[in-house]
Amino acid sequence: MLAGMVFLLLPLVALAASLPALTGRVVDTAGVIDAASEAALVQKLEAFEKKSSDQIVVTTIPSLEGEAIEPYANKLFRAWGLGQAGEDNGILLIVAPNDRRMRIEVGYGLEGTLTDLHSKLIIENTMVPAFRAGDYAGGITRAVDDIILVLEGNAAELEARARRNQDTGVTGDDIAVVLFITVWALLFFGGFAFAILPRIFGRKLGPGRYEWLGRTFRYNNGSRSSGRGWSSGSSSGWSDGSSGGGFSGGGGSSGGGGSSGSW
Repeated sequence: MLAGMVFLLLPLVALAASLPALTGRVVDTAGVIDAASEAALVQKLEAFEKKSSDQIVVTTIPSLEGEAIEPYANKLFRAWGLGQAGEDNGILLIVAPNDRRMRIEVGYGLEGTLTDLHSKLIIENTMVPAFRAGDYAGGITRAVDDIILVLEGNAAELEARARRNQDTGVTGDDIAVVLFITVWALLFFGGFAFAILPRIFGRKLGPGRYEWLGRTFRYNNGSRSSGRGWSSGSSSGWSDGSSGGGFSGGGGSSGGGGSSGSW
């Protein structure tokens, strides 16, 4: 019976992505950061840690293998023990390119400084535009700059930039969403109107036949047709995508603070 239970659990185990080893401040297992950018990132993160004791680690993995990024990031954060024990001042920036998902996981001790809102602003205003343009290294580097900006007490600058971005007007994605909703609404409510209103406001021509707005509508067993061949239909769907050398975490932990995003 035990063997049978193990067999049944194998598919669940397969859904969990394996945890990479902590080999440095940048662990680019997905291979999306060029060597020069990685070297500059490592140097920046090392200098910031020496100055502040806050530990920031960047990692990329090809895919989450079906696992949600939130539990995976928290599990990886704890496995690596980012930040100092007792201070819990670690931050994990993780990107899964194949799943088009990213997350900033924040240690307990920094949740009051790098809030969930700040993490969300960094993801949406810095990482998403760069990733959509295919610039992973640039997006990650600028996100690290933003994280350091907030940790150094300059969160107001990040918030002001986000407001400026919002004031520039709607994006192409916003326009596409509005158009989709508008067309869907016209088709849906238009079909509803032509199924009901001719019988209310139209002139009855005979059994099941009405004239309204210059068109003739015929209704049989609850259905309707137009003498001019008018018809409509609609469908919609919503669906919700380094260096080595003995580097290690300091025993810190995270309780799931931070923010996630996709592009």
